[in-house]
Amino acid sequence: MIHAAKGGLLGGVADGYVGWKFRSAFRGLWVRGPLEGGAQARLVYANHTNWWDGFVLHQLGRAAGWDAYCVMEEHNLARYRFLSRLGAFSIRRGEGSSSLETLRYARGLLRRPRAAVCIFPEGELRPFGARELRLERGVELLARVGQVPCVPLAIRYVFFEHERPDVLVQVGEAHAAGPLARFQEALSATVRALEAVTSLEGFTRCVAGARGVAERWDAVRGRSHG
Repeated sequence: MIHAAKGGLLGGVADGYVGWKFRSAFRGLWVRGPLEGGAQARLVYANHTNWWDGFVLHQLGRAAGWDAYCVMEEHNLARYRFLSRLGAFSIRRGEGSSSLETLRYARGLLRRPRAAVCIFPEGELRPFGARELRLERGVELLARVGQVPCVPLAIRYVFFEHERPDVLVQVGEAHAAGPLARFQEALSATVRALEAVTSLEGFTRCVAGARGVAERWDAVRGRSHG
């Protein structure tokens, strides 16, 4: 198993690089719903539609003040080992001993203040809004051993009359551990709520990205008239 290795010089470099990469790719990260911080640990589970999803959770965790970690398949984390510096730790799917080791490790993380262990329970990339969501039991088992609030998140990438896309995050209602059906229903409802969105009304921007050509041009015109 590959453990998370947050902090240190390499951690700072990785954190800075990911932040720069995210801000240069998107106009902003927008959130609707209660993004709670504080000392309480939490299990965060989200739909998985895009290569960027892990970085979105990283930026979201920074904005919320979480000590964020993310479960990642071991062959991918071994390939991109620097992600462990951002809080990624591994699991080997289909291997019972690896799953047990990962559960024990995650349980230890969830005993830390401000910890947020993030998981994509679909186990694979699927298009946004694909019906229906199919979750694996890992999220249920992790919730049972962690005994912390479970927070469903929906992530969506959209263009709203801008050259760069916006990242929208809908935060669902936190709930206690329970059967897999509870996670299925909560995440499906959160995704449906985000699927209906047609504007940024009701959202708060947590991370500002790069300005586009139109915005820079407007700024130049504004100065020229000032």
